[in-house]
Amino acid sequence: MSALFLLSERQMARISPFFPLPHGVPRVDDRRVVSGIVYVIKHGLQWKDAPKAYGPHKTLYNRFIRWSRLGVFDRIFASLAGEGPRPERIMIDATHLKAHRTAASLLKRGLLPRFIGRTKGGMNSKLHAVCDEKGRPLVLLLTEGQLSDHKGAALVLDALPDARALIADKGYDSAWFRQVLEDKGISPCIPSSRSRKRPYPYDRALYRERHRIENLFAKLKDWRRIATRYDRCAHTFFSAILIAATVIFWLPQQ
Repeated sequence: MSALFLLSERQMARISPFFPLPHGVPRVDDRRVVSGIVYVIKHGLQWKDAPKAYGPHKTLYNRFIRWSRLGVFDRIFASLAGEGPRPERIMIDATHLKAHRTAASLLKRGLLPRFIGRTKGGMNSKLHAVCDEKGRPLVLLLTEGQLSDHKGAALVLDALPDARALIADKGYDSAWFRQVLEDKGISPCIPSSRSRKRPYPYDRALYRERHRIENLFAKLKDWRRIATRYDRCAHTFFSAILIAATVIFWLPQQ
């Protein structure tokens, strides 16, 4: 077990208060099971291929699905991301996550949306993110791949943290978005699109920091089950994204 990934005692102490209370039969070791879930998501494995040291693969899968439906991973991410100090600057952007044929080729069933759409790059989902000046995610949102950046920005407006400035690329250049930010007391640092006759001024030195949100997406896509969507249900795939974001950015490494 020493050669495999294992969450530290300090990391478990941060997230264990959000775990559901066991009922009846004592639950299998949380540290081992959650570490196994993280290992599978990071390496892009099928659940049946999880190392035996983490225990039965059905236990890993069932725990992941059950806690995903209960919103456990949502609460862990929201709580840890909200503990940080008020950010001076925030950044917003979106990226496409390719949907594997096992997820994209199935007919939609049930009332809940799958959040898989078609673009020029094929079938995919779209991850919208807001991060702080250190490139740590504060708000994450999953939508269909064809949803525009503007519509995604409108969906996260209410969740934007208080900040002095917001950095975004020219894909977010619109009068209504700038006005909403200014009404919130946030100064937009967004270059104007080529079609705009009167370009808006912006801080070019500040705009150079936008690479941090690109680095955020790159780190998330290092996890193979994030870079390619294998999960049929949107809530399980989004839970995998939240697990990756929590482990990479919000859990102490020691």
